[in-house]
Amino acid sequence: MDEKALRNDIIEVGRRLYMKDFVASNDGNISIRLDDNRILITPTGVSKGFMNPDMLLIVDRNGEVLEGTSRPSSEMAMHLAVYEERPDVRAVVHAHPPTATGFAVARVSLDRIALPEVVYNLGTISLAPYGTPSTQQVPDSIRGIIKTSDGVLLSNHGALTVGPDVMKAYYRMETLEAVAKITLVARNLGGEAFLSRPEIERLYSMKEAMSGSKSADDINPDLVAEVIARVMKELHRD
Repeated sequence: MDEKALRNDIIEVGRRLYMKDFVASNDGNISIRLDDNRILITPTGVSKGFMNPDMLLIVDRNGEVLEGTSRPSSEMAMHLAVYEERPDVRAVVHAHPPTATGFAVARVSLDRIALPEVVYNLGTISLAPYGTPSTQQVPDSIRGIIKTSDGVLLSNHGALTVGPDVMKAYYRMETLEAVAKITLVARNLGGEAFLSRPEIERLYSMKEAMSGSKSADDINPDLVAEVIARVMKELHRD
């Protein structure tokens, strides 16, 4: 996909975030990795619902501006950390969807899997430690956990989703917010019925098979074991 189309994709995602009340005022930021050294990113101080393609900037892996006259997002370092930790990721979306952000502000985890959609779309939902926005604390808070999660709650801050393209990253933000809403309703009704370990393992096997593996036997056992161990720790936390 050419750069013009990618710029338009960021504008569309910004518009959707704004229309769904996932961002307010100048909140949120979006980026796309153009190649190994160039990243297309939204500017700071601009409503994501009212951007145009010329507002976007291109920065390098060190955060130096290569093209554009505005300043890049104040959370650029968080995006750079994701790309460093996840070579497979091509796009990052950061927003403040209200229910998911409510969980982040309360520092209540959504790690415990009750919905198959979490496995299929997000892997797991991690809760990152608090970091002061626009400082190095934020990218440091997501290092490690982003390796096994395509959706992260940022304590007292918001949410982060990643993907192979910006639309997939955005749809994962929608899924994250939907999971938070459903979880809140379930807890008001007495609590979730969490999936068992065999059920979770089967979902991961099916996910790997659907993503292109020849069979469920082709899954990465080390990665699945790491994710399962973290999920099961949460299941037995109480």
